[in-house]
Amino acid sequence: MSNPMEQFSVKPLIPLEIGGYNVSFTNSSLFMVLSVICVTTLFGLCLRRRSIVPTKAQCIPEGIYAFISNLIKENVGTEGLKYFSLIFTIFLFVAFGNLLGLLPYAFTYTSHLAAVGGLSLIALAFNICIGIKKKKLGWLRTFFPKGIPFALAPLIIPIETISFLSKPFSLTVRLVANMTVGHIMLKIIGGFVVPLGIIGGIIPLSFDGCIIVFEIFIALLQAFIYTVLSCIYLSDALHSH
Repeated sequence: MSNPMEQFSVKPLIPLEIGGYNVSFTNSSLFMVLSVICVTTLFGLCLRRRSIVPTKAQCIPEGIYAFISNLIKENVGTEGLKYFSLIFTIFLFVAFGNLLGLLPYAFTYTSHLAAVGGLSLIALAFNICIGIKKKKLGWLRTFFPKGIPFALAPLIIPIETISFLSKPFSLTVRLVANMTVGHIMLKIIGGFVVPLGIIGGIIPLSFDGCIIVFEIFIALLQAFIYTVLSCIYLSDALHSH
């Protein structure tokens, strides 16, 4: 691949069309499935021999569990623990998507607006349902907080609406931009390895190695940020202004 953007091309592996809509199983779909398999396998292997005193393997899933639990308590409160499964799933889906994309010939589905945007919209819809369930019609106060003069409604309501609808956009763009830029840098620098020969290629190869280590950190950091923001938006849905 001479074009560094070609690595982001979504390619159909199993062409399929239903009702005029293209629902093919793509390379993006494949790595989403692989991320679920990896998570399931990892947790299955680590928890196959559970004990009161956790083994080193058992500490991995328990550590992730405790990490997400504390994250929810800090950003949402104990009330948010009932939605632990959603936040836990979001973190693992994003984290493993980022990490799998660093493997050779892998596809990073978290670098695509459609994949991450779809996840963000699902999280937003979930928060709306939670807010309406808890506050009923009082949830509409989200767009016109208490204490603001009614005369400012024509100004405040559009601003609050835009702010509310921008949440999935901010979640998506932040993650997609970071994943895309990192992979483009890896591809461009890696493209100098072969042309520079065995000796000269050591320099760009070393740079790529350093960037990969940094990208692992970025992959986990972005999963953390995405999860924290999801918790904050959940907190907004649960708690009144």
